[in-house]
Amino acid sequence: MNALNPGPEHDLPEQPRVLLVDDDEVNLLLTAVALRERGFDITETSSGEQALRMMSEWSPDVVVLDALMPELDGFETCLRLRAIPGFESIPVLMLTGLDDEASINRAYQVGATDFFVKSTQWSLLAGRLRYLLRSSRTRIELERSKARLARAQDLARMGSFEWHKGTGGFALAAEALRVIGLGAHDSLDFIGAMRMVPRDERKLFLHLLRDVLAHNSVLVTDLSVTLLDGRMRVIHIEAEPEFNEHGNTSGYTGVLQDVTDRRMAEDKIRQLANFDSLTGLPNRRQLIWRTERALEQARRMGHEVGLLLIDLDRFKVINDTLGHAAGDELLVEVGRRLRSCVRHSDQVIEGMLESVGGRSHRTLEAVGRLGGDEFVALLPEVADERDAERVASRVLEAMREPIFIAGQECFVTASVGIAMYPRDGLTTAELLRNSDVAMYAVKTQGRNASALYTPMLSGRGRENLELESALHKAIERGELVLHYQPKIDVRAARMVGAEALMRWQRGNTLVPPGDFIPLAEETGLIVPLSEWALKEAARQAKVWQLNFGFSDSIAVNLPSRLFERSDLVEHIHQCVSAYGVPHRAIQLEITETGLMKDLQSVIPALHRLNEVGVEISIDDFGTGYSSLAYLTTLPISEVKIDRSFVRDLGITPQSSAVVTAIIALARSLGLRVIAEGVETLRQMEELHRLGCSLMQGFLFSRPLLPDDLERWLAQTVLPRKAPWIAQASAEDMHGPNGNGQRPIGGSLR
Repeated sequence: MNALNPGPEHDLPEQPRVLLVDDDEVNLLLTAVALRERGFDITETSSGEQALRMMSEWSPDVVVLDALMPELDGFETCLRLRAIPGFESIPVLMLTGLDDEASINRAYQVGATDFFVKSTQWSLLAGRLRYLLRSSRTRIELERSKARLARAQDLARMGSFEWHKGTGGFALAAEALRVIGLGAHDSLDFIGAMRMVPRDERKLFLHLLRDVLAHNSVLVTDLSVTLLDGRMRVIHIEAEPEFNEHGNTSGYTGVLQDVTDRRMAEDKIRQLANFDSLTGLPNRRQLIWRTERALEQARRMGHEVGLLLIDLDRFKVINDTLGHAAGDELLVEVGRRLRSCVRHSDQVIEGMLESVGGRSHRTLEAVGRLGGDEFVALLPEVADERDAERVASRVLEAMREPIFIAGQECFVTASVGIAMYPRDGLTTAELLRNSDVAMYAVKTQGRNASALYTPMLSGRGRENLELESALHKAIERGELVLHYQPKIDVRAARMVGAEALMRWQRGNTLVPPGDFIPLAEETGLIVPLSEWALKEAARQAKVWQLNFGFSDSIAVNLPSRLFERSDLVEHIHQCVSAYGVPHRAIQLEITETGLMKDLQSVIPALHRLNEVGVEISIDDFGTGYSSLAYLTTLPISEVKIDRSFVRDLGITPQSSAVVTAIIALARSLGLRVIAEGVETLRQMEELHRLGCSLMQGFLFSRPLLPDDLERWLAQTVLPRKAPWIAQASAEDMHGPNGNGQRPIGGSLR
């Protein structure tokens, strides 16, 4: 590309104009701010109707639509936008929290260019917008090139020729000679012209020519020729019959036109529309088209079709560790390996298939990229499920060899779900959905395998499967967030740590842990969830250290199964080392029930963690029937009084008796004691009176996002404005008996 024609890659405006449409004012504000910081000129509106009114007077470079809006939703807005003259090709990105096949297909049906699942990955969103802009510029430039070439062909018939029937004379005008690379004074007969045409194409052309002459019809065709200098060109030929005074055919006159550039532009447009720009494999659009044609053929001919959904295992780890460029390189190599596992066809297939030999549908067979790290293998004719399983085995075998990426040797495995037509579905959507269910069943059972879809996989209910599938993707797409509930020393009126509580930002909904943690534990996803939480807590400890000198610990709840892992200490070491915080910045919480259930398996890990400085806290203490003999020997630093005992403090004497006993036990063992679930001043006063000054609960603060917690510190704790601070101060001044004595015990910190 020369300096005079930089091309679409460098033709983007300095600040691309973006129309951002979202009825959620918070999302609208956050997205607009993030995109402005990344160099976009943002115009915001909160409704589809207003967006359409704005578009009647102004044209942005790209439109970002929220899918779910009241009244006129994003789908209908996009549909109406496409009906406005001049906006047929403007890039439209659909923001959605919906991740099901129907919503994605609907977005494409109404004319959306692409979709993006809502998240806080602003850089990824900005990159997607710039990619859409570049693709749009490329497509516009190609269309313009095609139009200019077509106009030139209409205005200047590039060169003429004549053929006389009686004498068999064949004559090319000077302009026509130049088209095929000859000089004005050169001569070329018909045989010489045919020698410039490849042998296979020559036979087809001569067959066409005989048919044209037999019926005195018009000749219109494109012909590949090899010029004398070795260049390959595509020549468009049009010829009409000439008649003598008796009405008999006397010959033909016509024109030659070099349409190589037009054909290249058409091929490029076809490539962009049907193939993935990264791997060169068929894209979602082409895959769906091929699958629908394969199903049509299978219905007519009575054979089976296999659909394999192939998802790479832990691709996000490689992408995050080595970078997106390395991730792209990996996807290209995976695509190359998968291509070798089937009778892959790179042919752009559009229109109806010709039933040549009755088996032309086999040319539909291919591997394509569905999106991200998901691939699909279409097997348009299989004898039975064993054929599909053999292909799945070849896929898994192809992945076994190491892949060298960015100078690093990587091992990548895949999970393969298989669905069969007609047994597992009669439509493309059904086959994709059921192969997806089978693929996630493989992930649940340990990955690096294949599975056939069976109705048994739906035994737990479609809702559970969909939730499980979405939870897998939530980890990969960064939809998980940590909220932090502060731990308070009420005597000193200060925060002395925080507990990290996981939430799932599923679209516009914040899913509480009670709705997905049990499923994660059942499916084994709790392991990657917990690993992510440890890393994120270490990162947040570093941020707070820099922002306000935080030097306490963040507590992370871990299931007992993680304490059984030999690499737990190493994983925590990697987390804290990555962000430069001490090991004590992370505190691990394990429930008393979990501790006692797997005590013998957990004890070695507890000692190793204690040796490197990681403190252990026993959560829900008092509910798990702990053996006092074990508590005296375990390396535990803290016990947390269960909220069920705190709830009735000051109401039933039994609760006070239990809390008093726990505090006395902790003091005798040299442990800190903290009460959780403190919601009222009455509970705080009673705990303070009994000698427990470390607490957490809604009385002080709900679990907060990191920035909100910093604001809570600045606006509530530091100015000492909260009611509980005044109450705790009064307790310390006057004591429970009004004599100015501090309560016995207190914080053991």
